[in-house]
Amino acid sequence: MLSTRYVTGSPSWFDLGTPDLDAAAAFYTGVFGWTFRPGGPEIGGYGTFQAAGRTIAGGMTVTPEQGAPAWNVYFRTPDADETAKAVERDGGTVVLQPMDVMELGRSAYFRDPAGVGFAAWQPKQMPGMEAANEPNTLSWVELATPDVRAATAFYHAVFGWETSEVTFPGGTYTTVNPAAAGPDSMFGGVVPLDSDPLEAEAGAYWMPYIEVADVDAVATKAQELGGTVRMAPVDIEGVGRLAKLADPHGARIAIIKNATPSP
Repeated sequence: MLSTRYVTGSPSWFDLGTPDLDAAAAFYTGVFGWTFRPGGPEIGGYGTFQAAGRTIAGGMTVTPEQGAPAWNVYFRTPDADETAKAVERDGGTVVLQPMDVMELGRSAYFRDPAGVGFAAWQPKQMPGMEAANEPNTLSWVELATPDVRAATAFYHAVFGWETSEVTFPGGTYTTVNPAAAGPDSMFGGVVPLDSDPLEAEAGAYWMPYIEVADVDAVATKAQELGGTVRMAPVDIEGVGRLAKLADPHGARIAIIKNATPSP
């Protein structure tokens, strides 16, 4: 499962790009109980979200010209420059070339062959999220893509990911885990975009899932604060209870209460 024992290819950070950072921070504070720490001008106002005093995500202002409001997932790499070369070699696009983020680390932003944005993080002083797979923190990531086989082949070439097929009532689900780490270390899944009309209309993307204590209460709170419940809370046998939301600016995020609590 997703943890802060970061290895190559595992999710190590996620952040929000939004046109109104103050309003977004107020929304997520109200929904998840996070606190927001604004950044200074030396980092372009990039701020961080905290859960129970631990830094778990970032937030920045983006203009419409820079992109639509969205949550972005960062995957750990030992060498962001080599990752950028692998992305281009295997059919992806380098949107932002690798760059140093002060002494914290080195990052780069890409699009996979289906056009889905994702990022890489080469840690220096900051390894990544200080908590994961706990209440109100990131617990899972999921890629909705038009071609599951092509997508998993691409990410295998870039990060070395391995896949497994999990059977549940209604079908199978493709999970991903870091190279040579085995299925017990799975941190995400890959689903066909056309399997869900909701996502097919919205387009391919990476979805972060936040672990919560009460899915229904969080979904209701999100609506009260101007967000949208894109998919109402539903139970999935062997998985848990989950729902899909969008914040007031349209950034998509999901919530889940896992059936089996993490140790």
